[in-house]
Amino acid sequence: MGMSWEPLQAMLGLGKDVAQVGIVEMALRTVLVYVAALVLVRLASRRLLAKASAFDVIVAIMLGSILSRAINGSAPLLPTLAAGAVLLAMQRLLAVVARHTDWLGPMVKGGPVLLIEDGQVRRQGLREAGLTREDLAQALRLEVRHEDPARVRRAYMERNGKISVIAFPSEPRAVTVKVEQGVQTVRIED
Repeated sequence: MGMSWEPLQAMLGLGKDVAQVGIVEMALRTVLVYVAALVLVRLASRRLLAKASAFDVIVAIMLGSILSRAINGSAPLLPTLAAGAVLLAMQRLLAVVARHTDWLGPMVKGGPVLLIEDGQVRRQGLREAGLTREDLAQALRLEVRHEDPARVRRAYMERNGKISVIAFPSEPRAVTVKVEQGVQTVRIED
């Protein structure tokens, strides 16, 4: 005894013209596509869920665009889900190949841009990253709680657009010196 797909097709409004798809059918398609997208993304890669590079953002936008067509009925349901699976498989394949080659990774994912080197701001790096000195000062305040580039060994705009900062090691300094009852107390900060 084979299961008939006709009731499922009727519930999802499959085969109907886009203008004929009702609210309940659209809602059921949304649930189905959401579950399918969740399964596909979980199987494909954690990268898409992590701090994404431009490569991952483009895949996420394309996946949303492809799968939305299955919801609104402007494309057939199963082929559209298959197209989403192929897109994520390609993303995973490119990620694997990029990990094992020296040339593909930077080409597909980009690379870090050096902004500060040994305390000196690199103007070329700022131009390449599309940043102003004010943007850099803000990143320094957020990352190392000061905005003096002279106290920074290196700063990069990373592939995901965040700015990472490697500060020079700080010298310990005496903040307070007290003498009470013949005992000297010195509080030191790094």
